[in-house]
Amino acid sequence: MSDNDKAPKKSFFKGLKAEFKKIIWPAAPVAAKESGAVLVITIVLSLVIVAVDMLVKLGLGAILG
Repeated sequence: MSDNDKAPKKSFFKGLKAEFKKIIWPAAPVAAKESGAVLVITIVLSLVIVAVDMLVKLGLGAILG
């Protein structure tokens, strides 16, 4: 593929702008509620990972001495 086969940058940005106009953005309360849910799930999963890591360390410490 040569450089002449590529679309010019101008048409790329026109297409990008057209695609951004198609986005339906959520209302502020919905976005806040969903962000809160993501934050809570992230914290819970982090605590689960830390707990499993500590249990594995304790188990390996007991096995290996």
